[in-house]
This record gives sequence, structure tokens and C-alpha cells, in this order.
Amino acid sequence: MLIKKRRAWDIPSSEITSETAWLNRRRFMALASGGAIAAGLPLSAGAEQKLEPLSFRKATDKMQAKGFYTGESLTPFDDVSHYNNFYEFGTGKTDPARHAPALLQTEPWRVKVTGHAEKTGEFNLEDILARFPLQERIYRLRCVEAWSMVIPWVGFPLADLIRWLQPTGKARYVAFETLLDPQQMPAQKSATAIIDWPYREGLRMDEAMNELTLLAVGLYGKQLPAQNGAPLRLVVPWKYGFKSIKSIVGIHFVEKQPATSWQSMAPHEYGFYANVNPDVSHPRWSQATERRLPSGLFSIGRQKTQMFNGYSEQVAHLYKGMDLSKHY
Repeated sequence: MLIKKRRAWDIPSSEITSETAWLNRRRFMALASGGAIAAGLPLSAGAEQKLEPLSFRKATDKMQAKGFYTGESLTPFDDVSHYNNFYEFGTGKTDPARHAPALLQTEPWRVKVTGHAEKTGEFNLEDILARFPLQERIYRLRCVEAWSMVIPWVGFPLADLIRWLQPTGKARYVAFETLLDPQQMPAQKSATAIIDWPYREGLRMDEAMNELTLLAVGLYGKQLPAQNGAPLRLVVPWKYGFKSIKSIVGIHFVEKQPATSWQSMAPHEYGFYANVNPDVSHPRWSQATERRLPSGLFSIGRQKTQMFNGYSEQVAHLYKGMDLSKHY
């Protein structure tokens, strides 16, 4: 008797309530039927990507004390690269892997730096990478939709870049923005888009300077796949995944708390801090447990959610005295 083995993306919709259910799918389908997506997106699996291997310092067990290495089983690459949120390429979990590889052009790539810093302007990504040695960090990624992965990221600390850019005393926050290019990211063409493109995120300066905060350029020892936020994304492992903005083209040092995409859309559901907190439920589902991928019909992989995604020792001091149910 043959038994079909389900992959992570075959999980019945009844198992979770996703952000996709909140997004108005009819708007996205109208975009597709209107030709904005249908004209440019392949209907089959995404284009073959040539992911070059990277030179980096491997993670070791000795890095566990700092939180750089979880010691948990890695989520298979196939799941990491085929179960994604990247709404610029569609609201379905498999949409980014189907569409992004054929559309996203990552070379050359420039990052614009503005605001309260000594070094501002546009920088080639390759010039930035030449300054900072790459290292592997094995971090958990916890999505607000209550699923999680363990991923071997390759990148460098955001703090290293910040120190090189020399922000002034007025820089209290770091704001980020994703590429705005409807030709490469077709969902940005929609006149009825719920997200006010480009996608925006931000961190308080002390969060940005924490040694866990990573600018990732790869995973599993190779360049980032397009669907995972190539060529440059943020990874903030103690926060929900929507804080880890993808395909970054803008870094801005600002004095006031910046507007962020999900907080602007639904402030009653998504706060600026987005710290993983099992004691504060999302208005439409509990955050007390999570579903560790890969999972399927016979292996749900349900487990308790850890405060700060298990990184309390490294980051709890950043929020001392704060009401984490108010500043969520």
C-alpha cells in the first residue's frame, strides 16, 4: 500500500488560522485576473536558481551560550525555501517559491542609507559585504501565524554595519524598507493593495545593536533564495517573522519610532515590537503553542512557544519595566 507523504505546504487549512485568511483574497485574485500577475508569473514551479556557496565561519556548540546556535534539528532546506510569507509575490505560502525566482533581479543591488549618520548615501551590496566576515547563526524563526522553523542563516551582525555607518546621538531607531518595483514584485501593482508598498519595518537602536540581530545573505551555506528575501534580509530571532524584512534597499536612522507595514495596517493585531510572547494572544488565535515545520497529517509538531522565542537570556533586559501586553 502506498502512503502519500505530505510536505509542510500540504497541511490542512483547518490546522491553523493564517494571516492570509485576514487578507482579502478577492483583492489579490482581482489583481491576478486583471493581468498584473498573470502576465508575468509562471504557473509552474519557480525558475531554477543558481545559489552560489558562501565563505563563512561555521556555527559551533560553543556558540549556544550566546544564543547563536540552538542545538535543535534543522528544518529541511526544501521546507525553508518553499513555505514562505513574501506578499509581494502572492499571499499563498508556495507563491514566493513559484514566482520570485523568475522575477527578482538581485544583481546589482544597492542599499540607500539616510538620516542621522556620518555615512549616508547609496552603497553597493558587494562593497558592504567586503567589509564584514560572514558567519553562520542557527536561529529559530517563529511566525505570528504560529508556525516555526530552525534555519542555518549566513550573514553578519547588523551592529557591525551600524558602527561603520556611525549614527549620531539623534538616531534612536533604525528603519528599513523593501524594494519597490512592481515589475519585479507584481503584487505591488494592485490599486487595491492592503499593504502600502514598499514594505517597511523598524527597530529601536538597542534592538538593532543586540548581537543576535543579523543581516542575512544566505542560508544552508549558500546565497539566499529569492523567495527567502534575497539578496539581503533582516533576521531578528526573538521577534515574530514579519519583523525580519526581506530584500532590503533602504536603511534609515531616525529620531522617532518609524511606521511599519503590519502595524499601520492593523495596529490592534500587530505591534511595533512584535516580541514572541506566548502569554499575549493574537486577537484571532493563541500564541501559546507553535507548529514546528516540517509537519503533516501524521506529525503535527506542536510545541509550547517560548518567551522571546527562547532568547530571553539575551534580550529580556531590553524590555525591563515595559508592559509587554501593551507594547506588543
